Amino acid sequence: MGGVTAAAAASRTERPRVGVLGGTFDPPHRAHLALAAAAREALRLDRVLFVVAGDPWRKSDRQVTPAALRVEMVRAAIAPLAWAEVSTVEVDREGPSYTAETLEALVRPGEDWWFILGADALADMPAWREPRRIVASARLAVARRPRAVGPLVPAALREVVPDVESRIDEVEMPPLDISATDIRERIRRGAATDAPLPPVVREVIDREGLYRE
Repeated sequence: MGGVTAAAAASRTERPRVGVLGGTFDPPHRAHLALAAAAREALRLDRVLFVVAGDPWRKSDRQVTPAALRVEMVRAAIAPLAWAEVSTVEVDREGPSYTAETLEALVRPGEDWWFILGADALADMPAWREPRRIVASARLAVARRPRAVGPLVPAALREVVPDVESRIDEVEMPPLDISATDIRERIRRGAATDAPLPPVVREVIDREGLYRE
């Protein structure tokens, strides 16, 4: 007599698990992809949303590439990843991009959500807009480099969000020394970017003449 296996039944009842990786992505690089992949594996995420910042208010001190081009670069970078998607929720919304508002717009009942970030971003979170709302909407998937020393949660964040440690899941991150600032400087100098930058992203950059000045 036929029936449903325990594994099949579990797969139908398990809550979807979703990660959110936000950023300016100017440009998106291999460390972004590695972070998303590490969080997906560690937390068994069904999908990861790459949320492109529309108006990154904390980067008002420099010129940011138009959002449409940053979205195009992210789409190109994640095209081979069946589990990755681009969200334009911040690009479509007028005004500055705030993580708390973004998560509240994305999170759906009946699903488990994680906000993916690095340990350096976690240390900066006390300066963010309403970190309590962020932690209330989603757990934090925090990437910590191997052999990192010192406390993961800064005292300043604990003061703002006293229960933050109970909302954190650590993700082991491969040691990649890559930054968008360095990549932009490499392109300005005409240096190679094969190691830190997916070729499809470099194609968009060269086509549009980005980061030359």
